[in-house]
Amino acid sequence: MDRIKVLDIGFDNVNMKEAVEICKQFIRGDKGNLVVTPNPEIVMKAKEDEEFKKIINEAELVIPDGIGIIKGANILGTPLKERVPGYDLICNLLEEGKDGTITFYFWGSKPGYAEEAKQKVEAKYPKIKILGAHTGYFKDDEEAAIVEEIKSLKPDVLLVGTGFPRQEKIINKYKNDGFFKIGIGCGGSIDVLAGRVKRAPKLFIKLHLEWFYRLLKQPSRWRRMLVLPQFLKEVKKSKK
Repeated sequence: MDRIKVLDIGFDNVNMKEAVEICKQFIRGDKGNLVVTPNPEIVMKAKEDEEFKKIINEAELVIPDGIGIIKGANILGTPLKERVPGYDLICNLLEEGKDGTITFYFWGSKPGYAEEAKQKVEAKYPKIKILGAHTGYFKDDEEAAIVEEIKSLKPDVLLVGTGFPRQEKIINKYKNDGFFKIGIGCGGSIDVLAGRVKRAPKLFIKLHLEWFYRLLKQPSRWRRMLVLPQFLKEVKKSKK
């Protein structure tokens, strides 16, 4: 697919239904695929990290997670179809795999959260196959042992929530080793699946104010929120 570039990051111009279908094709395939879900904060990080930028642009699927990405593409005159939130993509894949035909592994978040997420999803979908869970808090010399465990299980979908760019770099490092079909850098999605963090109410999501809801719940995030106006400024500058 041709990609729409926003600040040198190429986005696949897909809607949610199309993104899910692409992921299902990946699962039917025989190689590992990286799915990246950039928002403006991730794009701005990639501007200063060439390795990270390269990993994103070489990923098999790049979806516009943040409404800021949609606005940026509109400013550039190259609109994207719609926002495709990473959390919603994950929920759709869990729904697709509720009959046990797709296997998952949760790797990320604080100690205990991944296991809690596994238990909650299993309670919702009794037939689903979540092969294991591991915290995202680990030392560099512990990584190999975690990877060996996942290799022995061979999940179709590997969720890695260790924060960007670490999660994408981990998936990219192992995606050609053949022990998962899809690796998704999932940020705080495991926290939400575990019930530790609440998703914004539907009205906030509909009005594209999910970021504002998170700010109300976590005022300490205000510095991170400053990235959005900076991002839009950079987009306008790039257009000129």
